[in-house]
Amino acid sequence: MTYPIKAIIFDWAGTMVDFGCMAPVEALIDAFAAQGVPITAAQARRDMGRAKRDHVAAILESPAVAAAWTGVKGSPPTAADIDAIYALLEPLIEAAATRCASLIPGAAALAADLTARGIKIGSGTGYTRKMMSGILPRAAAQGYAPSVVVCAGDTASGRPAPLMTWKALVELDAWPAHACIKVDDATVGIEEGRLAGCWTIGVAASGNGVGLSLNAYNDLSEPDRHRLVAASADTLRSAGADYVVDTVADIQPTLSAIAARIIAGERPGVLPIR
Repeated sequence: MTYPIKAIIFDWAGTMVDFGCMAPVEALIDAFAAQGVPITAAQARRDMGRAKRDHVAAILESPAVAAAWTGVKGSPPTAADIDAIYALLEPLIEAAATRCASLIPGAAALAADLTARGIKIGSGTGYTRKMMSGILPRAAAQGYAPSVVVCAGDTASGRPAPLMTWKALVELDAWPAHACIKVDDATVGIEEGRLAGCWTIGVAASGNGVGLSLNAYNDLSEPDRHRLVAASADTLRSAGADYVVDTVADIQPTLSAIAARIIAGERPGVLPIR
């Protein structure tokens, strides 16, 4: 009998690599500091998952950063300023992402199991293809090489538009969308998957919601770990995630639940287009 789940589209940073989604935060902080306008890690994380030029624009639109920019530069930020920061950001992310390309524990074993079961594996990212240039060979050397990689700029609109997920499904020849799953640690990625008509699984512990490296996460006390993961999970559920797990290492029972619901004729929820 054909397995009911046709394909899974995984995010990259915070989901399959880079525990804590550290690379883009580091790069964004450095890019804004180079312009003389420091930002905090929280400000860098607020719009995580978007294409990085869109991410820069969103940071500059926040009242606190816009006010700081105006105070330093003498005028509000413009499209030219977005371009200037993004020009600094691309090589910074490429370098940071390459340094932070270790697979999240359990990711390689999960990919091998999915392949053995005939489930197609695709991926999408808010990184450009240039930003991904160091990640892809490092991930492959660790045992993870999805059949399709869709990057920011490969579609006319980035997240939360569903186009990147749709492009991955088209290239995988995987359909219908309600027999496919989108896995992401960022709320904008969950919204992308829901708008695409896929089941969605949020990743609460390893991604942007907690925002700690693997070592820092492991050093937490049990109460602190539970508190941070629970808050991250609540945020992902509020974004519409059908299921939430700590990391991809915990995903197998959820896949079984989704498979059963597909067989029963159930469909995932779909967010209204905004």
